[in-house]
Amino acid sequence: MLESLFVTIIIVEDDPGHSKLIEKNLRRGGLENPIKAFENGQLALDYLKGQSNFQDHPINQSTLLLLDINMPVMNGVELLHILKQDNKLREVPVIILTSTDDQREIDECYSLGCNLYIPKPVEFNRFSEVVRQLGLMIGLIAVPSIK
Repeated sequence: MLESLFVTIIIVEDDPGHSKLIEKNLRRGGLENPIKAFENGQLALDYLKGQSNFQDHPINQSTLLLLDINMPVMNGVELLHILKQDNKLREVPVIILTSTDDQREIDECYSLGCNLYIPKPVEFNRFSEVVRQLGLMIGLIAVPSIK
C-alpha cells in the first residue's frame, strides 16, 4: 500500500454517498493516508485554519484537497479562492472533483490556482475507476506542508 509522504487527504463533498465512494476507491487505489471529509467549504477552511470547532487541532502536515464545486454554505470555487489568497494555505494542492464539466467553470478553477480538474463521470463504474486511478496518482506525488 502507498502512503504519499504522510499526506492527509481532505475530501470536501456535500454528498455523503459520494464522499464514502471517493474514500473507498482511493483505498482501492492503494492509499493508506489519513482521510478527513467535510460537507462544505467552510468546515474544511475552519479545519485548515484551526478555527471554530477545530481550535484544538492545529494543522501542520502535508495536505491535499479533493474539492467538489456545488456545495451549500461555501462552495468549492469560494474555498479555492480563499485558499489561494492565504499566505499559509496557498501551497495546498487542490484537485477539483466535481460533476460540473462546464468549460467556464474549468477555466475559472484553473485561473484561481487549482492543480487538477477532474469531471466526475456519471456512470458508477467509470466514476469508481477514475477515483481509484486518482488514488494511484496521489500515492506518487509529494506535497508541501502547511507552515
